[in-house]
Amino acid sequence: MATNEDYKNSKGEKISETQWHQLIAWGKVADLAEKFLRKGSEVAIEGKLMYNEFTDAGGVKRYFTEIQVNEILLLDKKAEKEIVR
Repeated sequence: MATNEDYKNSKGEKISETQWHQLIAWGKVADLAEKFLRKGSEVAIEGKLMYNEFTDAGGVKRYFTEIQVNEILLLDKKAEKEIVR
């Protein structure tokens, strides 16, 4: 999932920043995501931040954050308005 933020810097220039987020969904929430979500779909999600780590093949410890999705609210006008938990 990506979130976008637009703002003007101190010079008045418009800046657009995108951040990418890794999501995990199970059960009915995953079914809803598979059925209705497409690239560019607008959604609101509720979930829990999960911090994980692993050791790569080179022996370096790597860290990553995921969002375990508990609820999805479809915001697209074309999609059905539905909340799944």
